[in-house]
Amino acid sequence: MVHTDVDAVTVADQTSPWKRMRYWMIAHAVDDFYQGLVPAAIPFFVLERHYSYVAASGLALAATLGSSLPQPVLGVLADRWRLLWLAPAGVAVAGLGAGLAGLAPTYPAVWILLLLSGIGVAAFHPSAGRDARRDAGDSATAMSLFAAGGSIGFFLAPALATPALVALGLGGTALFIPPAVLMGFILWRYQQRQASASRATAVREGKDRWTPFLVLTAAAVVRSALAAGMSTFIALYWITSLGSSPALGGGALAAFLGGGVLGTLLGGRIADRLGVLRTLHIGSVAVLPALVALRVVPDPLIGLAFAVLAGVTVNIPFAVLVALGQDYLPSRPGTAAGVTLGLAVSVGGLFVPLLGMIADRHGPPAVLTVLCVVPVVAVGLTLVLPAPGQQVRT
Repeated sequence: MVHTDVDAVTVADQTSPWKRMRYWMIAHAVDDFYQGLVPAAIPFFVLERHYSYVAASGLALAATLGSSLPQPVLGVLADRWRLLWLAPAGVAVAGLGAGLAGLAPTYPAVWILLLLSGIGVAAFHPSAGRDARRDAGDSATAMSLFAAGGSIGFFLAPALATPALVALGLGGTALFIPPAVLMGFILWRYQQRQASASRATAVREGKDRWTPFLVLTAAAVVRSALAAGMSTFIALYWITSLGSSPALGGGALAAFLGGGVLGTLLGGRIADRLGVLRTLHIGSVAVLPALVALRVVPDPLIGLAFAVLAGVTVNIPFAVLVALGQDYLPSRPGTAAGVTLGLAVSVGGLFVPLLGMIADRHGPPAVLTVLCVVPVVAVGLTLVLPAPGQQVRT
């Protein structure tokens, strides 16, 4: 474990959140763009290759397995060694796998490439979350910029991929390979500069508290299941149930994910003013009426506003979950980030095939109805969480 370079942390805390976090925010956006590319492409696999809902959900499962299974091991490695190359390599692999998936001719080949892309995502999050917290210090606003990068990536995926796939078909995914390679190189150079400046990983005081961390992880999984379910089925719901065009269905997904960006940033602001636990409570409760409103609205154009609102409320707790997890495990920032930012988000996606079976039997509206009930679990989990009580050692 490497101890804190106090002077470096002090200087960082005097700079603006954007200057501290811009590399991590952009890198997170590029990395999670490829996670967002999967649900954006799923309707095109259904329409162009005639995959069933279950088969299409299996593609989401492939990306989820790749990004979830390696996370605990990678988090432990990130806490034991610096591994400055891990996050840059993860970005590049995530883009290569997702970008090539649309060119693959068979379902097994597509599945394997999306699994590889997920592994790249898994390689990014633990070390990136650890070093982003190093640069953010105790600022929830700064940490929300890093977390918002992921939401921005999800938002840009349908906004950029949908027009490309409409015009070029599934082979258009190859257009998105170069950004991953370029960002991997830029992040690697940044990490080298940080190493030269002896910017060490922050070690936070306090005993690791595994029980509240596991409860927090369960709450993160619930939030992820909501986000993954909405990301996968909102476009199909718009197209098949509300009678919209595929382009407007992609717009509904973009509206939900765009709201997620706003919600992540809003959550950081709320946490700096009201505290992390109150922010979790606000987000967990507010999502209930937002999802119900989205489900019952009959007009696809009016529904776009409710899609934004649902995205905001689902993502208010996002950055707070990451920071609070690191406070519960002060000696294991990489493990905490890998679980709350990577593993929990990915495990939430494991529920998508179950939602796919519901959609095959009852249609996408039934999926949205089920998702309206899920936040009740998150409310119960967040209410039993204790205050973190951890401070940075100076």
